[in-house]
Amino acid sequence: MRMTDTIKPIALTILMAIAGVLKAADARATTIETLTVAGGCFWCVESDFEGVTGVIEAVSGYTGGTTENPTYKQVTKGGSGHYEAVQISFDSDKVSRETLLNLFFRSVDPTDAGGQFCDRGASYRTAIFVSNSAEMALAERAKANAQSALGQTIVTPILKASTFYLAEDYHQDYYKGDDLVLTRFGPKRQASAYKRYRQACGRDKRVRELWGSEAPFAAGY
Repeated sequence: MRMTDTIKPIALTILMAIAGVLKAADARATTIETLTVAGGCFWCVESDFEGVTGVIEAVSGYTGGTTENPTYKQVTKGGSGHYEAVQISFDSDKVSRETLLNLFFRSVDPTDAGGQFCDRGASYRTAIFVSNSAEMALAERAKANAQSALGQTIVTPILKASTFYLAEDYHQDYYKGDDLVLTRFGPKRQASAYKRYRQACGRDKRVRELWGSEAPFAAGY
């Protein structure tokens, strides 16, 4: 066997090992963070933020209350203390928490203390949940920025983060689901039912009224 025949597989092994180390280093360098917000219907918040560059995923759930492992019926009935919320996982090298917070304020009606759009009640109120003083400072700055830009009092509270409970499976990615559901408009595929609901609820109409050209997600509806 020639010396070069022995060297080639050794070199290949070394290169593969180096590639593996570099890939692992890149993975460690990626900083994954989470931001939890309540903005009314969690289907809509999830739909909006999953389209933002740098967002890895957004999941629907319940948080802020005292009931353990709450159901959708318990939360919307009232008394659980929970908000309909969305937990957004994002790559902070691609999008900052501050940017996401600014987008959030401009995707809701933060002047409404009784719910959001056609969805009324405590579980549909807006809120931001924070885990430490740095997150609190960013949220307070984004809130002040939104209040200055809007020229109206922002009632969205900034709350200490608590346990986030995942919502039922059928709520996850509802906006793009293909299951057949019964609605007041008749049987519809989930994605179609979602669009009809969002339009009928007046979410984007109200957001455009408040924020005009600053509304980041309302233009598509």
